Amino acid sequence: MLRDGAGLTVSEMMSSNPEVWAERPSPVYVWFMWMNRVFAPCKLPAAYRKRWQRPRELTWLMAPRLLISIWGCPAKKVNRKLAGSALLQYPSLVKDIVTTVVKAVDVPVTLKIRTGWEPAHRNCVEIAQLAEDCGIQALTIHGRTRACLFQGDAEYDSIRAVKQKVSIPIIANGDITDPLKARAVLDYTGADALMIGRAAQGRPWIFREIQHYLDTGELLPPLPLAEVKRLLCSHVRELHSFYGDVKGYRIARKHVSWYLQEHAPNDQFRRTFNAI
Repeated sequence: MLRDGAGLTVSEMMSSNPEVWAERPSPVYVWFMWMNRVFAPCKLPAAYRKRWQRPRELTWLMAPRLLISIWGCPAKKVNRKLAGSALLQYPSLVKDIVTTVVKAVDVPVTLKIRTGWEPAHRNCVEIAQLAEDCGIQALTIHGRTRACLFQGDAEYDSIRAVKQKVSIPIIANGDITDPLKARAVLDYTGADALMIGRAAQGRPWIFREIQHYLDTGELLPPLPLAEVKRLLCSHVRELHSFYGDVKGYRIARKHVSWYLQEHAPNDQFRRTFNAI
């Protein structure tokens, strides 16, 4: 993605529990992060106070340039452990965790959150102010609550409100799917940067398209099909090289499907390919 215009990329999320670091695929992720010095997202369950300082071991092991605490994950299996966006319900706990982590590591710590636990209780402004006071260096906000999951449209009023209340960099996230939307979100929220996730699936060149539009005001022409094919084949080869032939093949299927979403005349090819 860096080759395709992204200004920053992050690794797979790592648990703060060292007991699972030896389980695959964790060692593979650790090796990759160490080799590339990428930015390490970390999951911190509130129920395990002793683990709040574990990121010190994680940063020693992987030598990342930045630690990202992920509190935006809406998955049930994560929230049941009082991790992910479940922590947004407990600001005092947020303060304790953030303070401990910031003091425990020697690299900048950032935070990724949602706008709140549910639409009736959007507390991202409170969390943002608290995080800034505790030493968080930047804040990414996904424009939905945990209850919204990925349903409906992301809203940017909350991100705008946060930007007006804190001085740390704010990164807007959610439903940024093309250059025009990127420009609109930046202008409306006043955010310092954008984070893109799902929109880059099968379209890693979206970063190049957005950056070009932000720099010039001009839209790039659609990527030629031959170039899409080249990128797809290169991506599949890298997946096989990283994960091995068996797991690499399984993971590649969903990526091929994403690449072909805009190019296959119908879903039949993707269904046939995924059935192999």
